[in-house]
Amino acid sequence: MRITRSDCLLLVIDVQDRFIDTIAEHRAIVENLKALLRAAQLLGLPVLATEQEKLGEIVPELQDLLGGSPKFRKLSFSCCGNSAFLKKLRQLRRKIVIVCGIETHVCVLQTVLDLLKLQYRVMVVKDATSSHAPVDRDTAMERMQNTGAIMTTTEALIYELTEKAGTEEFRRILEIVKERRSTHPPKYKIR
Repeated sequence: MRITRSDCLLLVIDVQDRFIDTIAEHRAIVENLKALLRAAQLLGLPVLATEQEKLGEIVPELQDLLGGSPKFRKLSFSCCGNSAFLKKLRQLRRKIVIVCGIETHVCVLQTVLDLLKLQYRVMVVKDATSSHAPVDRDTAMERMQNTGAIMTTTEALIYELTEKAGTEEFRRILEIVKERRSTHPPKYKIR
């Protein structure tokens, strides 16, 4: 499945300040999320974000990058348990939901399963989602993939959405990718 900007949106799930420091590879996750959000702004992708009740605000590093993107507070683990979220998702009329955030084995997994049930195509950005324990993250990734979600990485996704080199847009995308690589080179294993 090849994606284009016109058929997808980015969903950032529960990257909140009260527990981000307890998440495996959390600094790399935040750097990858920053790159994804900057690329989404540049490429004109709609962005939706969620916050789990009582876990604080989305981390400050991402707040400005979210800009005016809709943000939904929720009690259900799945984003699809929030009726306002579902209404906005339907209004956007995008077929593909690109999912990232935390925790992979709870809110991300349950959201992905619900989105698939609702007939959305789902891409999960493996290096932009995590859990407290890597075994929980890895097991959830495997389950999502076996259920029909497509796995990708931050850089692969950014380049796929950019589509071609040699443009001013590409030059700006290249700056995002280079900054991401220089601020936090990957040091983790992705399965």
